[in-house]
Amino acid sequence: MAMNNFYAWCKRYLSFTLLAAVTVTVLVLFVNENSLLRTVEQERRITELEAAISESTDTLEYYRGLNHSLDTDKETMERIVREQYHMQHPDEDVYIYE
Repeated sequence: MAMNNFYAWCKRYLSFTLLAAVTVTVLVLFVNENSLLRTVEQERRITELEAAISESTDTLEYYRGLNHSLDTDKETMERIVREQYHMQHPDEDVYIYE
C-alpha cells in the first residue's frame, strides 16, 4: 500500500521537465568546470593573493624609501653599513653587545 502511495505521489508531482531542470541545475552548480564550489574557492584564493600583493607593495615602498635615503643621505648610509654589516673606519675599534 505504501509503495502505491509513493508511486502515486511521484506520478502526480514529478514530471520529466522538473527532473530535467533539477538535473541541469545540479550539473551547472556542482559538477561542471565553473561550478559554485570552484568559484567560491577561487574567490578565496583571489582574496589571499590581494592581501599578499598589498603586503609586498608596502615592503616595496619601504625599500624604495630606504634606497632613496641611501642615495641622498650619507649619514643614513653610514648608520646602516655600521649596524647591519659591522663595518668600521680603519682607525676605530667596534664592540658589539648582544
